[in-house]
Amino acid sequence: MKRLLQIEYIKLWNSRSSRFLIVAYFVLLTSIALIAAIKFDIGPIEFHLADQGIFNFPYIWHFNTFVAAIFKLFLAIVIVSMMSNEYTNKTIKQNLIDGLSKKEFIASKFLTVLVFAGISTVFVFVVSLILGMMYSDYNEISIVFSDLEFLLAFFVKLVGFFSFCLFLGILVKRSAFALGFLIIWAILEQVIFGLLGWKLVSWDTAKILKSLLPLESMANLIKEPFSRLNAVQSVADQIGERIELNYHVHWYEIALVLGWTVLFIYLSYALLRKRDL
Repeated sequence: MKRLLQIEYIKLWNSRSSRFLIVAYFVLLTSIALIAAIKFDIGPIEFHLADQGIFNFPYIWHFNTFVAAIFKLFLAIVIVSMMSNEYTNKTIKQNLIDGLSKKEFIASKFLTVLVFAGISTVFVFVVSLILGMMYSDYNEISIVFSDLEFLLAFFVKLVGFFSFCLFLGILVKRSAFALGFLIIWAILEQVIFGLLGWKLVSWDTAKILKSLLPLESMANLIKEPFSRLNAVQSVADQIGERIELNYHVHWYEIALVLGWTVLFIYLSYALLRKRDL
């Protein structure tokens, strides 16, 4: 395992673009802290975003993991570029000649995915903990460390998404086309949802079927947190609306994404095994 990770580390660190994207990704994760500095006046009303409770425990785990997941595209570019460079530089062929099996090759890529997701999760945990200690109105231990399932969901979401990107990188071989295919697939999921609800089944059934698709299932792991804010709830009450959403992370949602992850890794290996390099 250590040898496989060392091989991937050397490849990534020798790529200037990969180094830049990885550093940019973690800088952006740190920039979540800048949200606390958002402050402006609207006439006599002073608005300070940090005072709206976004950094309160345990809400901060939900809010920060949702926002941090938006930046995952930076590492997605690294992963598809990583596979593209293997074909362009013929390092994949050289690795196999040097004795690395195709199974070990895929294992090295998946280990890289796990490391990226793991470090990202720890990073978000530390940043959130610091921000919470600074701004949260609730600092009791039982409250601070409640709702940590959002961190688990964040980790699983990244692993699933990066595994999908790994599969696309192997399937398409070119990073630009792989990213283009990713965008097309995201649009296709919405088209499938529209066609199902419009022509084939009820909209409620279409929504359930849509939730089973790869990108939608990953998105559903962490629901939008903004409607949980007291200010949003107050506005909804004033206009006679009631927001009743289930924000919890469910085991079957995690199981579904893990299922897609296993499928993507298996398809990556199957494709590589059959392909003449």
